[in-house]
Amino acid sequence: MPHDVSRRSFLTAAVATATALSNSSSHAAPPAATIGERRIISHLPHRYHGWPTLARRATGELLVVCSGGRESHVCPFGRVELMRSHDDGVTWSWPEVVMDGPIDDRDAGVLETAKGTLLVTTFTSLAYAPLLEKASGWPDDKLARWQGAHGRVSADQREQALGVFMKRSTDGGVSWSGRYDCLVSSPHGPIQLADGRLLYAGKELWRDPRRVGVCQSTDDGKSWQWLAEIPTRDGDSHDQYHELHAVEAADGRLVAHIRNHNRKNARETLQSESLDGGKTWSAPRSIGVWGLPSHLLRLSDDRLLMTYGHRRAPLGVQASVSADHGSTWSEPILLSRDGTSGDLGYPSTVQLDSGALVTVWYERLQGSQFAQLRQARWELG
Repeated sequence: MPHDVSRRSFLTAAVATATALSNSSSHAAPPAATIGERRIISHLPHRYHGWPTLARRATGELLVVCSGGRESHVCPFGRVELMRSHDDGVTWSWPEVVMDGPIDDRDAGVLETAKGTLLVTTFTSLAYAPLLEKASGWPDDKLARWQGAHGRVSADQREQALGVFMKRSTDGGVSWSGRYDCLVSSPHGPIQLADGRLLYAGKELWRDPRRVGVCQSTDDGKSWQWLAEIPTRDGDSHDQYHELHAVEAADGRLVAHIRNHNRKNARETLQSESLDGGKTWSAPRSIGVWGLPSHLLRLSDDRLLMTYGHRRAPLGVQASVSADHGSTWSEPILLSRDGTSGDLGYPSTVQLDSGALVTVWYERLQGSQFAQLRQARWELG
């Protein structure tokens, strides 16, 4: 008990200090950054691609997964697709389908564990069903496609298909396990911790009470156990916390970012921290970053990088850097600012051996109903 009290006291003091730092001074200027080529990397301009995650394997191979095969932001055709690059993102393979269930497969996350296992995550949705029920004036071919996809299984089977799912591969993605429950959902999936555990910060879906917090795996992602709930700020509702991602900082603390839709700091990223391996978490606090959702990466020099979509002017993708393990964050670096609508974002970033960074996001392009995957290669000073 004394140890637990001491640990909680330490956490409270550390977070209070970080909050004071954040509130007492303006953000530091962003580090110098050189933004290289920005380009489209998806291969199917007649399909909508959304919510990607980028990962770098120990071999250097890059993997990107997304929800592909779509007609629009909400539709019944979503499937999890994967592309590979063996040249640091210069070229990308033709997409392969990892998961395609009977209803819409959405956000896609990917991680290579310390043992070399690939884990791919998604969640399923029937959000398209009300659109289909109210369909009026649709072209005959579109109505037939949607009804055909919706009618592949019965109403009971559609409800049973709702969930948060993971697949594993132990052979580099040549073959995959069946999908299984991973307890929570978030766009970019779980992370690897230094102690060998896997940690998944996310939100429960399709089951009550839809807790927001973290679960863990001690068997390389084969099974998941609930670990801890992340508390709310005074006045906040858990229902308005979404799309988490976490990182382990160099000093051992765990930092989790939360997409916030509570009235206070609406559409900002909130931050919660754990100093005991994820067993307890601080109440979320504002870090003064407007944008969502955040992807977190620990750089080779131990700085933390967050990349996030910016769905107001300038429309695009931004990044901020922390040189103090997440206590404070820099002013934004603008990775792109040429967006034409708010239908963009969900960036994720990897660092190459050279130190260069590669970021991938999705974006609906001007003059098209279809979103594509875009990539930027860039460097930090």
